[in-house]
Amino acid sequence: MSTLILPASDIARIVRLVGRDELMDRMIDAMASGIAALGRGEVGASPRRGGFTRDSAGLGVIEWMPHHEPGSAMTLKTVGYTPSNPVHHGLPTILGTVARFDDVTGQLVALADGVVPTAIRTGAMSAVASRLLARPDSTTVGLIGAGAQAVTQLHALSRVFDVRRVLVSDINPDHAATFARRAAFLGPDLEIEPAAAARVAAESDIICTATTVGVGAGPVLPDTAMREHVHVNAVGADLPGKTELPAGLLGRSLVTYDHLEQALAEGECQQLGEDAIGPALAAFCADPRSAESWRDRSTVFDSTGFAFEDHLALDLFLELAVEHGLGHTVEVEYHPADSLDPYSPPAEADSAAADTSARSAVSVVAA
Repeated sequence: MSTLILPASDIARIVRLVGRDELMDRMIDAMASGIAALGRGEVGASPRRGGFTRDSAGLGVIEWMPHHEPGSAMTLKTVGYTPSNPVHHGLPTILGTVARFDDVTGQLVALADGVVPTAIRTGAMSAVASRLLARPDSTTVGLIGAGAQAVTQLHALSRVFDVRRVLVSDINPDHAATFARRAAFLGPDLEIEPAAAARVAAESDIICTATTVGVGAGPVLPDTAMREHVHVNAVGADLPGKTELPAGLLGRSLVTYDHLEQALAEGECQQLGEDAIGPALAAFCADPRSAESWRDRSTVFDSTGFAFEDHLALDLFLELAVEHGLGHTVEVEYHPADSLDPYSPPAEADSAAADTSARSAVSVVAA
């Protein structure tokens, strides 16, 4: 009858207790296996996200992202995208919460922070795509955009590649200058240096673009000479008319995607006809050998971020909450003793049920 809450304090404790590396490794594994299941047709539906644009000292968005597993669960992430937050409010650009509902009863079984899970799952998805499509001997990573998402992009890539050098470009010099400090947990042997976008393009084996570029203001990656085998994870496009990559790069590359409808509406695939787009990333995850022949050619992952990823990320954080005894239960929903009388007092909570709320939430996750 109760709802498991994973607030910011418990998310922070999970990160601390599990450790950043193990947490990222488990998220990469969760994304890889989940997206492979999607490619095999074993997963429910994630409609394209919906939302509102708004003025927030610039263009902002409030969106909702649902994923449905019939007979089991529905996950709903609500997210606010506000590029002015860091400067004007001291808040992250992306804020959000993730809710889990029992598909049989409609009960809200879990509610969690969405900021940290979103950042980690987005980095993990780039690692999944790069492990499939980039050359295994890739050692140089280029970052266009050195904000919060760049940290988890690099962290995830460092877990699946022997990354030795990182080239960082950002239109805000302070972001580029402070990136090495924010990524210092990756170890002292990693060479991190600010670089112009053209140098990032020319010298990187793997490039991640994660910017707040405005609608119509792209590309942020110049269409210049690049390594023939370059792989690009395009993360920042999330509005119609907003793109980060040059059309020339897309035209000469294999372009894969996470969610086709979203990618065509607000990702890099806006710049392509549907017949110019390659297979879904889910197809490559389901059959990894099919990706091997592309590793010596330029490839692009159009990463728009969709609700199934948040469903998988919530699964993982609920599992970790059970493992470490975290989260607390709250009677959010009013369950009257007489279900036909909304004014009747709430039914007495079953203490045994309350004690197992976290495990119940996870069972709904995994069913």
